[in-house]
Amino acid sequence: MSTGKIIVAGIGPGAKEDITPAVFDAIRISDVIVGYKYYFQFIEDIIKPDSLCIDTGMKKEKERAKEAFRYAEQGKTVCVISSGDAGIYGMAPLVYEMKKEKQSPIEIEVLPGISAFQKAAALLGAPIGHDFCIISLSDLMTPWARIEKRIIAAASADFVTAIYNPKSNGRYWQIHRLIELFREERSPETPIGYIRQAGRNEQQINVTTLGEFYPEEIDMFTIVIIGNSQSYIFGENHIVTPRGYYREEKNEDIGIGQDIMIRSFRTIEGELKNKNILLDKKWALLHAIHTTADFDMENILYTDERAVEKLHYEFANGNVRTIITDVTMVASGIRKGALERLSIDVKCYLHDERVAELAKLKGITRTQAGIRLAVEEYPNALFVFGNAPTALMELCELTRKDKAKPAGIIAAPVGFVNVCESKHMVKPFTDVPKLIIEGRKGGSNLAATLVNAILTFNDAEQLKPGRDV
Repeated sequence: MSTGKIIVAGIGPGAKEDITPAVFDAIRISDVIVGYKYYFQFIEDIIKPDSLCIDTGMKKEKERAKEAFRYAEQGKTVCVISSGDAGIYGMAPLVYEMKKEKQSPIEIEVLPGISAFQKAAALLGAPIGHDFCIISLSDLMTPWARIEKRIIAAASADFVTAIYNPKSNGRYWQIHRLIELFREERSPETPIGYIRQAGRNEQQINVTTLGEFYPEEIDMFTIVIIGNSQSYIFGENHIVTPRGYYREEKNEDIGIGQDIMIRSFRTIEGELKNKNILLDKKWALLHAIHTTADFDMENILYTDERAVEKLHYEFANGNVRTIITDVTMVASGIRKGALERLSIDVKCYLHDERVAELAKLKGITRTQAGIRLAVEEYPNALFVFGNAPTALMELCELTRKDKAKPAGIIAAPVGFVNVCESKHMVKPFTDVPKLIIEGRKGGSNLAATLVNAILTFNDAEQLKPGRDV
């Protein structure tokens, strides 16, 4: 007796036009068709009249595979059908596993089909234009703890994510948990498309955002597609995830250094844990992380409400013309192009010939002495500290005595002695806009980059940093 064959075929999402010619021919020539009974309605007019149809209910996959092997061993050509693509949550893996278990000589051929998520994506326009993944929320054969790890990985890695089996009568909470996890990693404006019965007569297309998504509207016949950080809603019912072709077009006004900085900022923004912070603080935070590569800045950068915006306004309108730094390293990190554009002077008194004499006379540090001299001459400047806590403490004392009236304070001294205390001393000055790196961290480069964030705040909305680089 001749040996039969098993063809595992994906019949697509439902519409006859979505069945590939190869699958169409396989169904038409097969002696036996095996599948879930619901799927036969989509192929009934393709099956040849004398073919045997074996249709079973849900959760009978192993029984269907056994029947396929039984008839193939009788020399028949058997077509095992799956909706969508047979290799994506379909029958193909099970048939191969059974072949291995039985040590069967039966030939197996897998024919691909248009998957439900591909059909859904096409109906939405172009949501999977970049890296994507697919996750099933069915925990019948996969522990939920493992599924949750996959969800977190997909959300944090900025994958476009398609969701299979999002909900059923007995599995109602998993989609809520998935959305909760995505909201921890993604902007509430992230587009979401959900399509019920994609490619079938009952088809429904919906587009919303992560912040507005209402999981109660979906069921087991729904595919959910969540965009990435670059995805956007186009028109009423379309989502586009750009591949990057337009970003590759170089603007003649953007140099290599600025281009690198722009791409770096986009990367940082995509990896922020809290994407919902106001642009004012986000702009300073992006600068801080770009300078340090330290995402702990999300936890330790403190800014007064609208401090960056207020200080930028003061500089842009000529109300403040001077920046005082505690050490020369801070001054050297402030962008010269921005200073020239806004007509701002940066002064550091550390090497002023009067400083050493005053420090010795008063028994204070040279940075303290420098701040005393600076306050006498520029009491209304922006004061910036990236090194010396004693200098910051000196400014606080002079401010309390009304000798200094700072336009703003950037408090980022670094170290272990009096550093935290000096930063605590700044906060009570509620009328002074402040940016503070809390705790022990800080440094001249960090203080300087916060100044740069202030000077270029008008670039923040377009996320276009570095024009002075």
